[in-house]
Amino acid sequence: MNKYQEVAARAAKKSGKILIKKYEQFDRADTKLKSAHEIVTKYDILSEKIILSEIKKNFPEHAIFSEEKGSNNKKSDYLWLVDPIDGTTNFSMHNPIWSISIALAYQGEIIMGLVYAPILKELFSVSKGKGAFLNNKKIKVSNIKSGKILNTFCHGNKIKDIKRAIKYYTKQKLNHLDCRQLGSAAIELSYVASGRIESIAIPGVNSYDVGAGVLMVREAGGKVTDFKGNKWDLKSRDILASNKKVHNILLKNLKNI
Repeated sequence: MNKYQEVAARAAKKSGKILIKKYEQFDRADTKLKSAHEIVTKYDILSEKIILSEIKKNFPEHAIFSEEKGSNNKKSDYLWLVDPIDGTTNFSMHNPIWSISIALAYQGEIIMGLVYAPILKELFSVSKGKGAFLNNKKIKVSNIKSGKILNTFCHGNKIKDIKRAIKYYTKQKLNHLDCRQLGSAAIELSYVASGRIESIAIPGVNSYDVGAGVLMVREAGGKVTDFKGNKWDLKSRDILASNKKVHNILLKNLKNI
């Protein structure tokens, strides 16, 4: 397990060092549209190349699923999930809330994860059964269950998912303290795990966006399901992650959305 973490951390820090420099110089005019609701930069590609190279060098037989390259089509019990820049829009507008997310699943179960926010100098790491950490200090979810609840949300790039997210946002914004979209699902999941916020809901999720964060929340004492309350797995299309205490009420709010 330690070797997996070491490789992931080395890859993320190597990429992050370069991305910090590019972030400071970046001109938003250089972005390209990947879809009507999603952009990509040449630094997403560069970051992915660095990370995949490190993984392939150390674990050549492992399967990989990454945001830009997709699947490497290898059959293996081990699957790496890689998002080279989670929060590309934030990166493009010089907002520091973006991250590198790397996770490893074994036979469909996530066993290791890492979320690195270079500008914020925060490295969230987790191993199954060993807890979740921020810069090597153990973290846990919040105990807040009413009143001061802070919820976040995100969405996939399909119109139906965006509409569902807007409905959820409206319901939460009108009936609870707040509901925000920070722009990096990996960071938002890490914030749930570290007790900074109480939840994140995402209709239309991709496993490479949330793989590391899912294990982070679980190991920090939280709960992660789909919108029907079933345990989240790599095939799930929706995700609700929380501190556990607010989970049931949020599932009710997600009903019929």
